[in-house]
Amino acid sequence: MSARLGPGTRLVVATHNAGKLAEFRDLLGPHGIDLVSAGELGLPEPAETGTLYAENAAIKARAATDATGLPAIADDSGLAVEALDGAPGLFTADWAGQPRDFAAAMARVDRELTLRGVTTAGARAHFVSALALTFPDGSQQIFEGRVFGTLAWPPRGTKGFGYDPMFLPDDHALTFGEMSAEEKHGLPPKGEGLSHRARAFMALQKAVFGS
Repeated sequence: MSARLGPGTRLVVATHNAGKLAEFRDLLGPHGIDLVSAGELGLPEPAETGTLYAENAAIKARAATDATGLPAIADDSGLAVEALDGAPGLFTADWAGQPRDFAAAMARVDRELTLRGVTTAGARAHFVSALALTFPDGSQQIFEGRVFGTLAWPPRGTKGFGYDPMFLPDDHALTFGEMSAEEKHGLPPKGEGLSHRARAFMALQKAVFGS
């Protein structure tokens, strides 16, 4: 597929999450894309009724495109803990409540594991990210990335957002909460894509930007 985004393209990031918006700016900034968030535009958050990450990402991106007439990109991501049968999964953000309190969400992961007799530190887990890119003509593309690792407890680091301080990717000594944006994303030419969102973005980059 030929590139459909280019320098100066105005692209809506369908999120009200400042941390997620910052990551999109890190990832898309080098391509000269003009990013504006759904939150900045005052767009409402659509109900995420999908049963898959990709479905929820598409719901959010399509709502932003329909409201603005602009291409939009959305991410739906989650933390899946093996000993919790993949929870919190699609409800990763919901575990943080309203307003979002991810310290409480991480404490809930620890509590749920303890109830099952599982030690949180070292428990296997993975992050999933599905990216949906939608266009006014009704077309869309979906890209997915995953990163596997273990949980750290207590949480370590104040960088990143969400559950980052309790996730330790395989073969790394730092949690996502301790890594710089460059370390966490691990994008080429210095890396091969480390975070789940970076890996999904690399698939998008190849398809949309041709690189």
